Amino acid sequence: MGGDEKQAFVRAKALASRLAPEQRLVIWSAHAVAELVADRLVRVDVEAALEGAVIIEDYPTVTRPLPDCLVLGHLGSGAPIHAVVALDIELDRVVIVTAYRPGGEEWEDDWHTRRT
Repeated sequence: MGGDEKQAFVRAKALASRLAPEQRLVIWSAHAVAELVADRLVRVDVEAALEGAVIIEDYPTVTRPLPDCLVLGHLGSGAPIHAVVALDIELDRVVIVTAYRPGGEEWEDDWHTRRT
């Protein structure tokens, strides 16, 4: 699955999850829930941001059980949000591994590029 297909998969599962929450197409890891609390984020806001998310890093699957990537989305306020999402194609869902507010020390102002 290429980058555009992965991006479309994430967006589609986030949208479908909002429209039919009982389907549970977006699953949250315990770590991701802890990060929500730490960053004072709301689950539905992050899921809504995923509807327009773009992939900024695609990770190799060699050492990972599912293909995953880092995405950038924006909250309703316009604030950037990063999430590492794993694509569980077999079960037709997205697993949020972590979600956080990116900081300026590590990221350029575009929130796409890591500072070196």
